Amino acid sequence: MKLPHHLTIKNSHLHINGQDCVALAEKYGTPLYVTSEDRICEQFRRYKTALSSRYPKVQVLYAAKANGNLSILRALAKLGAGADVFSSGELHCALDAGMAPEKLLFNGSSKSPADLRLAVEKGIKVSVDSLDELHHLDAAAKAAAKVVTIAFRVNPALEVPTHPKIATGLATSKFGIPYKEIPAAYSEALTSENVKPVGLHCHIGSQILDTEPFARAAEVMMRIAKELTEMGVALEFIDLGGGLGIPYHHDTDPAPTPEDYAAKVVPVFKAGIEACGITPELWVEPGRSLVADSTVLLTRVNSTKSAHKRFVNVDAGFNLLIRPAMYDAYHEVIVANKADAPLSTEYTVTGPICESGDILAPDRKLPQIAAGDLIAVLDAGAYGFAMSSQYNSRPRCPEVLIHGKQVALMRRGETIGDITAAMERPPWQR
Repeated sequence: MKLPHHLTIKNSHLHINGQDCVALAEKYGTPLYVTSEDRICEQFRRYKTALSSRYPKVQVLYAAKANGNLSILRALAKLGAGADVFSSGELHCALDAGMAPEKLLFNGSSKSPADLRLAVEKGIKVSVDSLDELHHLDAAAKAAAKVVTIAFRVNPALEVPTHPKIATGLATSKFGIPYKEIPAAYSEALTSENVKPVGLHCHIGSQILDTEPFARAAEVMMRIAKELTEMGVALEFIDLGGGLGIPYHHDTDPAPTPEDYAAKVVPVFKAGIEACGITPELWVEPGRSLVADSTVLLTRVNSTKSAHKRFVNVDAGFNLLIRPAMYDAYHEVIVANKADAPLSTEYTVTGPICESGDILAPDRKLPQIAAGDLIAVLDAGAYGFAMSSQYNSRPRCPEVLIHGKQVALMRRGETIGDITAAMERPPWQR
């Protein structure tokens, strides 16, 4: 199996950033998320360099929904990153991490009145998803005696090669305004006293392993940009979104890089803005491709059994990593304490949740496994802990961050007390 360079095998043990996964599991317990901060920073720098070497005015916004831990946001903030935020909570976290308000974009198809008021209060740009939202935002800004800067989110109606649940630029998607209706939306925004349209935004989907769809989306956006410029809209930024995928199947998936993305998309962008006679900032929103392979989920084997197939029962389930159950997603798994042993036996790795769909890795060739062994689920940094839950009243596990040779908790494990802390006793039960 091909491994990224921050994952290595030494003395039969899997290491991340030079740290022995077996030792980490013994120190912090399992299940356990372990993240390489260095890998995340490396990936961010690759994006920044690949894009800015081709066009000088670039802003990289991290898609905070992928992994919203404050330690990760802080590390990216120090490198100059902004963030694409999808809730008031993500907005607060980005600001708390030190990200500049002008580098944030509040995205989403169903923002509440409180969300819009917060964006106005904090001076955050808003990606407006409907005319109804435009009117609500204008009213919120008027009530605060402020002007809020916006983009409209374009639905480019593009088919893309990814799972339908994460294809966000389809004509049938809930996201964005149909591209043919965008000029009319900007015309209305131009008449609003408390809203100033300065940007254009789209996002076509996630886990896309081909750069061609991003180029097609850029072409749509540049045609729209020309029409808007001719209408008198002064575009300060054009946000082409994110969605670049990673090779979850390490040996077979194509693996487009930030350099591949920039080489395909920036020429389309530059030709488009030259035709418009403008020099806006180019914004992009990587999430998964920044953080996914930075992280492994370590899970201890509770038991094995042979039924109609051989099962390996571990202490992490879809309460901690829901992607396999939700998307039929594939994650490579390694027996971390037998990382270079022969792959001799086919197993299905299952979790402890009371659901038949709680399967992390079906039908995998692995070394002989016994209770007490340690399994590492790879590429768990994106939409892993971020989508976790307390289902079956299971406390969520701790998260560890590695920076150079330093290791520390970035989130403590939950307790049963954390599960019940927000629960109230109705008066008739007292």
